Amino acid sequence: QVRLVESGGGLVQAGGSLRLSCAASGSIASISIMGWYRQAPGKQRELVAAIIRGVGTNYADSVKGRFTISRDNAKNTVYLQMNSLKPDDTAVYYCNARSMYDYWGQGTQVTVSS
Repeated sequence: QVRLVESGGGLVQAGGSLRLSCAASGSIASISIMGWYRQAPGKQRELVAAIIRGVGTNYADSVKGRFTISRDNAKNTVYLQMNSLKPDDTAVYYCNARSMYDYWGQGTQVTVSS
């Protein structure tokens, strides 16, 4: 079992920055991929960025060059640094951990005003 707790969402103006955090606890060693997804109203949940153990990182085309995913193994925490935010980035952002199962955080709202 893995528990994920997200923080760091909020309201920001276009062009601004936010950093999301996802603290993981439980069966951490079993996790092979940690990532961030987002879901805007009326849209499907989509992958934003992921860290794949032993491989590297992966980003959605829409956030490349603006968002950076990183991991602090000592704190069992994954971060999503979001720069140059746009109104289209407005969504609920979810942390995901994948082992044999998919685990999800509760979600954190990010709102970017124009």
